[in-house]
Amino acid sequence: MQMGVHVPTTVAPAVTRDALVTFAREAEARDFASLWVSDHVVIPRATAGYPGGRAFPVPPDVPYLEPVAMLAALAMVTTRARIGCSVFILGHRHPVAMAKMLATIDVLSGGRLICGVGVGWWRQELEVLGVDFARRGRAADEAIRVFKALWTQREPRVDGEFYRVADVGFEPKPIQKPHPPIWVGGISPAALRRVIALGDGWHAMSSKSPAELAASVAELKRLADAAGRAWSTIEISMRFEMSEAVLADGVQAVVDRLGEYSRAGVRHVAVVFRREDPKRMMELLDLVATKIRPAVAA
Repeated sequence: MQMGVHVPTTVAPAVTRDALVTFAREAEARDFASLWVSDHVVIPRATAGYPGGRAFPVPPDVPYLEPVAMLAALAMVTTRARIGCSVFILGHRHPVAMAKMLATIDVLSGGRLICGVGVGWWRQELEVLGVDFARRGRAADEAIRVFKALWTQREPRVDGEFYRVADVGFEPKPIQKPHPPIWVGGISPAALRRVIALGDGWHAMSSKSPAELAASVAELKRLADAAGRAWSTIEISMRFEMSEAVLADGVQAVVDRLGEYSRAGVRHVAVVFRREDPKRMMELLDLVATKIRPAVAA
C-alpha cells in the first residue's frame, strides 16, 4: 500500500505559506508517495450537516484554501511526490478552464498530477455555484469527456448536452500520457459505473468499513468484467480520516484498520489529519512516518 498525506488547508492566513511549504517538503523528505488537497469553495451556513446528521468538520469562518491554487504551489515546492485532490467537485469549475489549469499543473509538476474527481453531495454549495443538483452526475460525466478530449486530441471536439467544444487549440497538453490518471470518488452505484466508463481508478472514503469497501471492490470487478475492461487498469485508492477520535483508540488500532483496507484491495491511501495548529500537523506527520506507515508495511 502506497501512502500519502493531506497537506494543511485550514490554518490561519498569517502562517498559511510557511505551514504549507514546510509540511510539503518534510512529507516529501519522508518519502510519502503523494500530497493531497480537498475541494470546497464556500461552506454554507444554512445547512452545515453531512447526510445522517453529522456536522461538517470545518466551520464556515475557518480559512479553507482553494485546491487548484494549492496544487500549483505544491508543484513548485516539491519534486518527487505525486500531487492530487481528494476530490475535485466537477461542478465547481467550467471543465474547459479546469482542463487548462490541470494540464498546467501537470506540466509545472513534471507529470505528477492525480486528478481525483466527484460529483459532490452538498446541494447548497453546488447551487451557489450555479449547478443543477439533479443533473450534476450527467454534467460530471460530460466534464470528464471534455478533459480527455482537450488533453489528448489535436483538434478537440465535444458536442454534448452541457458543454460544446470545437475549432480550438489547446496547449500545453499534460506531460502524462495519455493524460493524468482520473480517480473517481463516490460510493453510489453511479459512481462505480463512472469508474469503469471514464476513470483510471476508484477513490473510496473511510466512511466505508473494510467489509463494505471489499464488497464495492467486488462490484467494481463485476462491472469491469461486464465491460470487458482489464482489472489491472483500475487503481483502488482511498481517503482515510485520522481524527483525534480515531487516534484515541491508539496507534495500533489505526494500523490494524489500514491493514484491513489493504487486504480489501486498497493500494494507495491518502491519510487526512488536517488541524488548525501547524505544530500538531507536523507531530502527526512524524507519527505516520515513523510508526503507522512502517507497521502497515510490515
